Amino acid sequence: MSNDDTKTVLKAGDAELTVDPRNGCRITSFRLGGTELLRQGDKYGAFPMVPWCGRIELGQFRNGGERHQMPLNAGPHAIHGTARDGVWRTVRADGTSAAFTHDLTAPWPYSGRVTQLVELAEDSLALTMGVETYDNSFPAQAGWHPWFLRSLGTGGDVELTFDAAWQEERGDDHLPTGRRIDPRPGPWDDCFGMPDGVDVTLTWPGALELKVTSHDEWVVIYDEQAEAVCVEPQSGPPNGLNTLPRLVTPIDPLETSTTWTWRTLA
Repeated sequence: MSNDDTKTVLKAGDAELTVDPRNGCRITSFRLGGTELLRQGDKYGAFPMVPWCGRIELGQFRNGGERHQMPLNAGPHAIHGTARDGVWRTVRADGTSAAFTHDLTAPWPYSGRVTQLVELAEDSLALTMGVETYDNSFPAQAGWHPWFLRSLGTGGDVELTFDAAWQEERGDDHLPTGRRIDPRPGPWDDCFGMPDGVDVTLTWPGALELKVTSHDEWVVIYDEQAEAVCVEPQSGPPNGLNTLPRLVTPIDPLETSTTWTWRTLA
């Protein structure tokens, strides 16, 4: 383990993971046996989405009688929260785990704190996130946005396997219409419902099988780019601050988690 003002490196067996708290507490590198699994670059890796996931319609949401405007960074919409662009603080770090915190500040209109716990084992990675308020209640979501490489350079492209109960119908504005439809074949930039919990398997033929699970029931699958595919477990659907708000209150914080488990196929 190494830990300085910028990055934390965790190791377990042949797994090695790097977190950069100054770049949104993003996992910037995840290597198994020396092979990188994540797309590289300041905007990629795997980052926490909080205090919302996906797009907010026109960047606006209500909390009671108050309407709030978030900065537009996805065409006419606001996407993926504010914490991915913020600086986090390393609370503790040892050889295989680390904890980080981030204070919610403007442009988010409510004061609160986000925590992320990263726990690495020889065959699994557990990520846990919590959102709490310092004062007023507010709607929030939390989730993760990993950019898995489509190819590991040792075989065929990654294959995605999952069994969703429904797909959120996507409108031309990239937002769910409110209708649930039978899952359709890709390519996808779509949200799927899994009421028994997210369970998606990524298989790089002849190399690696990695399973993404979560107790949450929504996952966005994005595979429209040549370089990478995204499997994004999250606590609510896109635009959920408006359509399915989950209030964070002083006595009821938001907590979510995801686990990646893997096995080699070589």
